[in-house]
Amino acid sequence: MKCLRFSLLMALALLVFSCGGAKKSDDKKAITIGYVDGWAEGVAMTNITKVILEQNGYAVETQKAAVDLIFASMSNGDTDVFMDTWLPVTHGTKVAKFEGKIESIGQPFSNAKIGLVVPSYVTINSIEELNANADKFNGQIIGIERGAGITTKTDLAVEQYNLVLEQMNSSGIAMLSELKKAIDANKWVVVTGWIPHWKFGRYDLKFLDDPKGVYGEAERIETYARKGFKEEDPFAAKYFANFKLDDAQMGKVLMFLNDFADKEEGAKKWVAQNQDLVNSWIQ
Repeated sequence: MKCLRFSLLMALALLVFSCGGAKKSDDKKAITIGYVDGWAEGVAMTNITKVILEQNGYAVETQKAAVDLIFASMSNGDTDVFMDTWLPVTHGTKVAKFEGKIESIGQPFSNAKIGLVVPSYVTINSIEELNANADKFNGQIIGIERGAGITTKTDLAVEQYNLVLEQMNSSGIAMLSELKKAIDANKWVVVTGWIPHWKFGRYDLKFLDDPKGVYGEAERIETYARKGFKEEDPFAAKYFANFKLDDAQMGKVLMFLNDFADKEEGAKKWVAQNQDLVNSWIQ
């Protein structure tokens, strides 16, 4: 009888322990972060955030999509956060479409810039000089994917400057491949480029002057979230508000993660080596 009673008590204890474990797993706060593949700064910030929030008890899902789809998904409540919103120029009109449905909850970087970029050995310095040297660039501006803000601005630059060069669109990865090939061969090339990006640490590059101001002045990168997110999750909202990188820190992050094929694995190593900075974000 004692053995039967002991067996029943053990079974009950195991059941309670098992249920308790499941409840703990179910109690994890879930968060979905959107990012654009090939946007180095967004990939880096997203993976670092995934690592940090998971270390603080979150279940984090990352979703790769085009920027327009990410904004639409946030407005529908399917995606919680996007850390790579460029304002006021690049994504200004996209953000305006979803006014009242998405909101800014942080500003991770304040000295961003977009424009047309060439290797420093290219002897022109302005967009206005492109037409006279179109043959040296094979009549092409190497761009990224359609739908990106910098792509729209480059279409406008072609119109405003009456450029005879054609914007060739593919992806950020393809653009970087073409840039590397041209530099390795010491050939002229012009690409759509932006700071922050690891390519400025790897190669000697310069922006072409934009006297018509098509690409705007220095931009800021903001973190946007679906409406209501910061009220529902004050801890995560405070983290995103605190998350900031200066020029030097961002440059080091991008160069560090560029050496990892698995960006999340690289982010884990970066977080382990930068605990003081991380702690300032999660205090």
